[in-house]
Amino acid sequence: MLSDPWFFAVAIPAVILFGLSKAGLGAALAIPTVPLIALSVPPLQAAAIMLPIIIAMDATAILTFRREFDRRTLIYTLPAGLFGVGIGWMTAAYVTDAHVRLIIGVIAISFAMKYWLGGREVKEPKPHNAWKARFWATVAGFTSFVSHSGGVPFQMYTLPLRFEPRMLVATSVMFFSTINLSKLVPYIALGQITQQTLLASLVLSPLAPLTVLFGVRILNIIPKEPFYRLTYACVLIVGAKMLWDGIAALV
Repeated sequence: MLSDPWFFAVAIPAVILFGLSKAGLGAALAIPTVPLIALSVPPLQAAAIMLPIIIAMDATAILTFRREFDRRTLIYTLPAGLFGVGIGWMTAAYVTDAHVRLIIGVIAISFAMKYWLGGREVKEPKPHNAWKARFWATVAGFTSFVSHSGGVPFQMYTLPLRFEPRMLVATSVMFFSTINLSKLVPYIALGQITQQTLLASLVLSPLAPLTVLFGVRILNIIPKEPFYRLTYACVLIVGAKMLWDGIAALV
């Protein structure tokens, strides 16, 4: 793997894109990550390579946003998110990535189209709702475990809260840093993380903090309303890509 130039040709852009996404510049940037690396290695191996790198990105993002997250959101969502990871672990042998992508794709497209066609001008934040938070966090934990696609379900709850961009990103960072760390044990237990994938992760890991910090600098200059328009557009793109991939895999 590490002796193959093609692996680095696809893996380096993939890590850069995910780092920019981790900094809050749109979940759509993370879509090509695993598929790109999967051009040179099997898809499950690509996901295993990315997990330690994502955790390294989480560490950088935590240092950057550690004082700006919304505690109430995390109180509602973290236990449910960890429960979702547990469901993903228990059902790993039965649930296919295609079904998850199909379901999330339909939900994401509906969510984004409601904003663009019906309520884009409504700027009043929605109040917290504990049961909605727990539901979407459970879905986020589950889909994050199965296909690294937990960002969209988590945004289903957090985007209508209308936080300031840095608070929105900080809350997402704190949630997913815990979720990603919790995935290590089941990934190892299922045999997805090996000595070979860890070595590849280690070689690529220096890119993790650099891409996140660069993305944070961009985030700091984007005004709130363009940021939300960009984020909802990314949700729509993510949903369309997931729906396409899910249908293609099933057909």
